[in-house]
Amino acid sequence: MSVHISAQKGEIAPIVLLAGDPLRAKHIAENNLQDIKLVNQTRNAFYFTGTYKGVPVTVGASGMGCASIGIYSYELFNEYDVQCIIRIGTAGSYTETIKLFDVMNVDVAYSESTYASAAFNLEGDHFAHQGKAYDIINETAKKLNMPLLNGNIHSSDVFYRSSHDTPEIAVKNNCEAVEMEAFALFANAKQLNKMAATLLTISDVIPTKQFISADQRQNSLAKMTELALESVVAIHNSL
Repeated sequence: MSVHISAQKGEIAPIVLLAGDPLRAKHIAENNLQDIKLVNQTRNAFYFTGTYKGVPVTVGASGMGCASIGIYSYELFNEYDVQCIIRIGTAGSYTETIKLFDVMNVDVAYSESTYASAAFNLEGDHFAHQGKAYDIINETAKKLNMPLLNGNIHSSDVFYRSSHDTPEIAVKNNCEAVEMEAFALFANAKQLNKMAATLLTISDVIPTKQFISADQRQNSLAKMTELALESVVAIHNSL
């Protein structure tokens, strides 16, 4: 048992989908998995393990920001021998060419965060996806005839800023969208030699101030959820 996850050994599947919001994890599990079991509710970070097309999978919450997903993903990798984590989240687009509801498979996460250097002495302001999950997601999207974007993103340590300008790190590195977690997830996977990918649904377009309402979010993430779960099957078959 880990410090922040109370599931017993063997109750977490080798492949985990991490949503930021525990209620989103609950919604995904209850509407997509068979034989689900609630295996963690410590700090209301719900984790459910079940099966999708016969393949075991756990869906849980990461919380918000590098510090939070850093804790949960590290414990999943290190204490529960999870082999692959796919973050399934939302992001804001920095450009009008990316629209609401578009889905992105992240190439590289850039950040001002000190997470990786403080935790592991890993220097640098960016980490790529880790392992073959990224390629499997791309291949799965093609099989599903599902449009999928690939690109760099900005993992910001802050949500609110005094300046409305796109941050310099995002401009310099052609980051097309912003979220808050992928950088730490990729750093943990790199440190622990695990697989990690990040799928993001565009929930707001920053230049036009368009956004998906809170009520629309659950249904709007259905396309990304289907892609993630179908990719879990393919990843499982590749292990």
